Amino acid sequence: MKGPLFYSKILLFGEYGIIKDSKGLSIPYNFYNGALKSADSLSEEAQFSNASLRKFADYLEKLQENEDANVSFDIEKLQRDIDGGMYFDSSIPQGYGVGSSGALVAAIYDKYAFDKITVLENLTREKLLILKDIFGKMESFFHGKSSGLDPLNSYLSIPILINSKDDIEPTGIPSQNADGKGAVFLLDSGMVGETAPMVQIFMENMKNEGFRKIVKEQFVKHTDACVEDFLKGDFKSLFTNIKQLSHVAFDHFKPMIPAQFHKLWKQGIDTNEYYLKLCGSGGGGYILGFTEDLEKAKKALKGYKLEVIYNF
Repeated sequence: MKGPLFYSKILLFGEYGIIKDSKGLSIPYNFYNGALKSADSLSEEAQFSNASLRKFADYLEKLQENEDANVSFDIEKLQRDIDGGMYFDSSIPQGYGVGSSGALVAAIYDKYAFDKITVLENLTREKLLILKDIFGKMESFFHGKSSGLDPLNSYLSIPILINSKDDIEPTGIPSQNADGKGAVFLLDSGMVGETAPMVQIFMENMKNEGFRKIVKEQFVKHTDACVEDFLKGDFKSLFTNIKQLSHVAFDHFKPMIPAQFHKLWKQGIDTNEYYLKLCGSGGGGYILGFTEDLEKAKKALKGYKLEVIYNF
């Protein structure tokens, strides 16, 4: 058995902000993917995945017993397949902010949910919100609390615009310019980040009125502007806002930026050769980078692994 591929995602804009109703923009990233597979003899990694699926199946069984779960699964078939050596074969790095658990949730929903909403039907806003809600409940098994956006992106494999918590829509993004000098890239921090502790720090900080004010008046404001600029293809304005966003994160989201990247982060703001921002919850994994001149950024970041995800 080999199931369909589900891709990783990148939340270009909206990390932390979407918790407080900022706009967000999430795009599929086809470089990494995962699929459900079965085998008679499992490698150590596949055994670990198989055991994890077993726990997830128990969780889903409890979830569907809950009246407001909105979804029911063929648990018997799922458990049979797990007994038969099913595992999730994935190239998506875990704890890197690119949606490893999201792809797994999408794959399980696709294969085992009854009356599922499919990609082929007319995806009304209402259906998207139902899917997002189901995926949020499913993915909470991995993160404690999930918005459901990562699995939604992986399941639909289209860019998603988040206007607010209750207003999401599929969107188109400007076509890439393969010959363009500008780029959005991923920078590998070389360490795994954990979502739950980072979100906890953010929630703790939100109890402070000063921090709440900064999030609302600066972080959310610049995030919203970045989303609008990017969708319009207004890269000049985008870089003005990205610089501000990078600055706010550096000044007020320090715990989410791995310590060894503080200097590099500040260097980008000072030289304007590139700007860094959080990719997902931070604390490790990937860091997102934006540059108007990729060659300059590569020189400035010599010795670091850059992965270009979008050219303009």
